[in-house]
Amino acid sequence: MSHREILEALSGLLLGMFVAILSSTVVSNALPTIIADLHADETTYTWVITSTLLATTISTPIWGKLADLTSKKVLVQLGLVIFVIGSAIAGLSQNPGMLIGARVIQGLGAGGLTALAQVIMAAIISPRERGRYSGYLGAVFALATIGGPLIGGVIVDTSWLGWRWCFYVGVPFAVIALLVLQKTLHVPTLRREVKIDWAGAFLITAAVSLLLVWVSFAGHKYDWLSWQTGAMVGGAVVLGLLFLLAESRASEPIVPLRLFRNSAISLAVAASLFVGIAMFGATTFLSQYFQLARGESPTMAGVMTLPMILGLAVSSTVAGQIITRTGRWKIFLVIGGVFLTAGFGLMGTLRFDTEYWIVAVYMFCVGVGVGMTMQNLVLSVQNQVRPQELGAASSVVAFFRTLGGAIGVSALGALLGNRVVNYLEEGLAKLGVKGPAGDGSVPVLSALPAPVRTVVESAYGHGVGDIFLYAAPFALLALLIMLFIKEVPLRTSNAEQIPAGADEYAPVRNGATPGRHAQRDTQELVSVGAEPAANGLASRNGSAREAYTAAARVRDPFDGAAGAGDAEGGSGIRGFIRGADGGPVSQATLTLIDVRGHQLGRAVTRPDGGYDLWTPGSGTYVLIASAGDHDPQVATLVVGDQPLDFDLVLAGSGRLLGTVRTPGGLPVAEAMVVVTDVRGEVVSTGMTDAAGAFGFAGIVAGAYTLTVSAAGHRPAAVPVEVGTGQTRQDVELLAAAQVRGTVRVKDGGPLADARVTLLDGAGNVVGSSTTGLDGEYAFADLTGGQYTVIASGYPPVASTLNLSGQGDEAYDLVLGHPE
Repeated sequence: MSHREILEALSGLLLGMFVAILSSTVVSNALPTIIADLHADETTYTWVITSTLLATTISTPIWGKLADLTSKKVLVQLGLVIFVIGSAIAGLSQNPGMLIGARVIQGLGAGGLTALAQVIMAAIISPRERGRYSGYLGAVFALATIGGPLIGGVIVDTSWLGWRWCFYVGVPFAVIALLVLQKTLHVPTLRREVKIDWAGAFLITAAVSLLLVWVSFAGHKYDWLSWQTGAMVGGAVVLGLLFLLAESRASEPIVPLRLFRNSAISLAVAASLFVGIAMFGATTFLSQYFQLARGESPTMAGVMTLPMILGLAVSSTVAGQIITRTGRWKIFLVIGGVFLTAGFGLMGTLRFDTEYWIVAVYMFCVGVGVGMTMQNLVLSVQNQVRPQELGAASSVVAFFRTLGGAIGVSALGALLGNRVVNYLEEGLAKLGVKGPAGDGSVPVLSALPAPVRTVVESAYGHGVGDIFLYAAPFALLALLIMLFIKEVPLRTSNAEQIPAGADEYAPVRNGATPGRHAQRDTQELVSVGAEPAANGLASRNGSAREAYTAAARVRDPFDGAAGAGDAEGGSGIRGFIRGADGGPVSQATLTLIDVRGHQLGRAVTRPDGGYDLWTPGSGTYVLIASAGDHDPQVATLVVGDQPLDFDLVLAGSGRLLGTVRTPGGLPVAEAMVVVTDVRGEVVSTGMTDAAGAFGFAGIVAGAYTLTVSAAGHRPAAVPVEVGTGQTRQDVELLAAAQVRGTVRVKDGGPLADARVTLLDGAGNVVGSSTTGLDGEYAFADLTGGQYTVIASGYPPVASTLNLSGQGDEAYDLVLGHPE
């Protein structure tokens, strides 16, 4: 896909992401007002956010799994519909319970949009190029995050609207996104039987929900050390163990446990968990800081968060562009982790009277950290999994990031409520007020007397600062984990270009070698010491049989099994050769040469398309694959100490032939025949022989345009669909006539600047021209028949002309005034 085609495909997707992000950000600055209007407390404030995050967390892996099994386009549209329904219910909420329930529905829809955005980007964009488009995603994220709080603040501050419109405002955007997605998004669909792990989804939902309920109420509903704590924590642990058991037995688990046997994926998931705890858990309470600690309006609270959003937008866009150019991504993870940790540590010093410019610098650091870590953790995982598991792997990262966010919001929210109460009691005691600090509800500052208002602002300022201080260690843990993630070069092919059985641990270092035509691009895949991904492959020739013993048969790389090695000290390459339709290509010839061009081995594929080739040891080799009716492919491979599995796709090629004749059946010799592809690029050219015949071999199966031209004939162009076999396409050329002449005045001299127009028998204008100093005109590429020639310059003259349809015909015109 071209850059323009990708942007068109992503337009509706990015609009859907804008809707999902807007649903959270537009409410953030309105929540203090909403909670006060519904007479709710700090726990409700926390759960309005946590419920959405929890629903997003639980639904994300389910959406991801569905993306591996059915239409991604339909799933995105379904997510938008669910989101619209949740938004409508939230706008009608009459009590905290109804609002929390509506936010759960919103979270289900947002989970689909979040997971599918990453999956679809992975399906159509290579990891190396994905950094560039992640920048667009970051820009949309920034726009929604910047605009959301501002829109929400304005809505709340506008008396004739009210906070309910914070939920309605995203509905028009969602409807527009549905229409744009229907028109622009076209992603290939893998259709197979859908098996959703409902047991796993229920168990993980129950385990996490029970844990969050415990965190929310421990400390004020019951003691931290109580029988309720034991029951809830113990129940969550048991449910978690049952979840692991269910996942190990499920045929389509929502969280494939085998992914965690890859250390890079495990580390990325763990880092995402801690990033989520820090990011969601701390930044959620910024609106309370600006409104309750600094006394700002909801609108101004949104404006004051702009430095953090600016840092996020700049860092994600710049990092994405650099990753695309260089292919290096780990350095940005580390830098982002440093900024995130430092930002949270500095934000821990916040108080209600901290200078705003200092707060702005701290928020910018946090934004830079989030922008460099969030998308790149997903990218690092997508680069190392099989195409059929992109949805599950992407959603696992998002799952644990959002799970961390739900835990962080719940735990830090409960902590904030506790700290605020303590600081309120201390402040009120200094004013001589003894007793409880209140019922835990969110205060309305404008209704408080000045001394008490200062105490409340100080309590919330100090409490929010403590939240960031407690979040900093989690950011530090994420940084330490990211230091141990091994950087693997990014692939340069997207998920749809990689055959289902290909080794996903063989990253492409330099990318496809540019060819004259896209169908003939040469693949260059490099893998150093990659573990094989195939099972029980038999040898194809004698040398391979000697090299590959039963001990060399190893398991899938996800099983973590190392190769046993070959029996004679060498290594090897093995895999499958498939056609463009995914079927095996038997009797394909494979030749292995070294970098000096010396042949080392040769093999022929079995009926299942499998092959084995022995190599004398680790090093760089060139593998050439060819088969009848297929385009050959060549790949440069780096083989390590372990056998390397490498699959190839041979695009089918066919033969295009035919004849060029006149309507009377006479052959047209020396006609130029041109074959162009759907992009307009010339694939092949040739001339017809004396019998009017032409033929082209090695044409890759697909749609083409066949254009034929010859002297004395009108050119013709016909569409043709070339298959893997022989395709015949005959072309008929009509004879072309040409009329030329001179426009003269009555005395015989040529007339310049005379306008000559030619009409066909139906009165349609065929052509027009203006004579030069010599008075000549000409019309070419005409068929035989009756025409009308009109000349003007003096009084116009019209006359009838009959063309035979063969060669040139002269027709002079005389203009002048009547005598």
